[in-house]
Amino acid sequence: MTLIDMEVPVNSSVDYAELIATFKRAQADAAHKLGLIQAAANKGPRAVQAATETAAKAVKRRDSYAKKLDNLGVSLKE
Repeated sequence: MTLIDMEVPVNSSVDYAELIATFKRAQADAAHKLGLIQAAANKGPRAVQAATETAAKAVKRRDSYAKKLDNLGVSLKE
């Protein structure tokens, strides 16, 4: 099965680099927001809940970019 069969647009190397950079920013953002959960622990349960929800969204965004890269055949080892 080729990328065309999978209906994945064939992009230039610039597009791949941009997607990889976006993934790495999302990965750093997710790690940062997961760290904020610990900082929010001293501020009460509502702060922890808000930090947890924000971190979950960041992780979901990171995973979405990782899936797009995987669909393009690009594997980034953590």
